[in-house]
Amino acid sequence: MMMNNRILISPYNGLKFFYFEKLNATSSLEGFCCSVQEYNEYLTTDAVRSRKDHIALTWLLRDKEQKKIVSYMSLITDSIKISIAEKKFHSLNYPFKMIPSIKIAKLAVDEIFLGKYKGIGTYMIEFAESRTRFCDEIHAACRFLTVDADIEHNAKVLDFYKKNGFFVNEELYNKNRKTISMRKDIYY
Repeated sequence: MMMNNRILISPYNGLKFFYFEKLNATSSLEGFCCSVQEYNEYLTTDAVRSRKDHIALTWLLRDKEQKKIVSYMSLITDSIKISIAEKKFHSLNYPFKMIPSIKIAKLAVDEIFLGKYKGIGTYMIEFAESRTRFCDEIHAACRFLTVDADIEHNAKVLDFYKKNGFFVNEELYNKNRKTISMRKDIYY
């Protein structure tokens, strides 16, 4: 399971190293540091308020040994507008343009843990997919997992999301944006 001296994380071994925690007002947020200062600030200044105001639910991935935050992800409800061609691709023969989804509003990995583990971002996406399926099965219909890929801070992020099964939303594509709207059909 070692690659370049980093441990490869997957759904089969992730819970051996980590556990998930819903962010709440008493969650310790000390020590988290990713390469994007805006994401560090969101976690420490806005994530709890966003939860309290029912805007975003943030999940913390913690290291079992040290209890430190390895990664975090904020999820929100969403809907996306897809083109006629995109609807055909997903076999969605409905007259409405908007399709229900869950959006990854923020996703960040601590720099220290990036050096120790490989696949944390993918592991977080798999967790988001499981939450989306749970929502669809128990609470409300939800077809897609979406994200606005932050190309302003990381030009390679599009490749990361494509590797994880996301497609660019043609209906919302704009080359001049700082983010690119992407979707993953969790039932395709």
